[in-house]
Amino acid sequence: MISASVVTLGETMALVRTTEIGSLRHANSLAFGIGGAESNVAIGLARLGVATSWLGRVGDDSPGERVAREIRGEGIDVRVIVDPDAATGLMVKERPSAASTAVHYYRAGSAGSRLHPDDLPEGWIEEASLLHVTGITPLLSDTALATLHTAIGRARAAGAIVSFDINYRSSLASAEAASPLLRELAERADIVFGGAEEFAVLYPGSSAADAAARLRDAGCATTVLKQGADGATAFSGEAVVVSPGSTIDVVDTVGAGDAFVAGYLSALLDGLDLDATLRRANACGAMACLVPGDWEAAPTLRELERFLDGAGDPVRR
Repeated sequence: MISASVVTLGETMALVRTTEIGSLRHANSLAFGIGGAESNVAIGLARLGVATSWLGRVGDDSPGERVAREIRGEGIDVRVIVDPDAATGLMVKERPSAASTAVHYYRAGSAGSRLHPDDLPEGWIEEASLLHVTGITPLLSDTALATLHTAIGRARAAGAIVSFDINYRSSLASAEAASPLLRELAERADIVFGGAEEFAVLYPGSSAADAAARLRDAGCATTVLKQGADGATAFSGEAVVVSPGSTIDVVDTVGAGDAFVAGYLSALLDGLDLDATLRRANACGAMACLVPGDWEAAPTLRELERFLDGAGDPVRR
């Protein structure tokens, strides 16, 4: 097996979504797929040409088989642990209106939440250039939290870059309970991604700029503020780099942040400067909003180049 440049781990769930606008209680048809922040990033990276490996637990059930097959089908090295004692988690997504999306999680006690430090293969992290994790995993269970700390410790010892997306989920823990857990993880990372509200979870009452300064003092090299349609701002040392967003017709924003991270990390590994890195990240995030689904619109390098070049005719002949 060829060593992956990026390794990531976390829970990927079965995903059920409505196929039309309106409440789930009136839906006539549903689509079935998968979704998970870390696997979304892995898929985005793989499509951009980065060798990537994902690790997670699934149940001994059909949804778990679907999770493993879909991720593996994207050319990713899948390290799946099949848990015979817990089911694969479920995510249900609906669009109550054209301008809104609601996501419901059924993951308490799921196989993915039972992630354990013993699940991490020997050498798996040490052979990678970068470890990417999110703030979702540590809120799933005590063993999942321990797994993240173990993974980060091994990555740092091996000299790998540690990337952390705060990705705070209020459905998993209150901000007060999550704050010290997420802050400790962020302060062990080299790159931290988040929105303004998420940085305020790390450091209550702080702006993103204040949080970036505190993370820098803790040893974090770069803090990236995701601003959606307004683009992104990166704080790296004393430098502050601002990159504008793109004007698009939004279909579905779920997964856009993960696509942004994939674009950023791929550009970082390609050796691009911070301006070009943010430009790629913003483009990937925008493109993810053009199609329903968590990861389906993650672009290839060719698609990304067409988007960035503003290729005019939308009809391919």
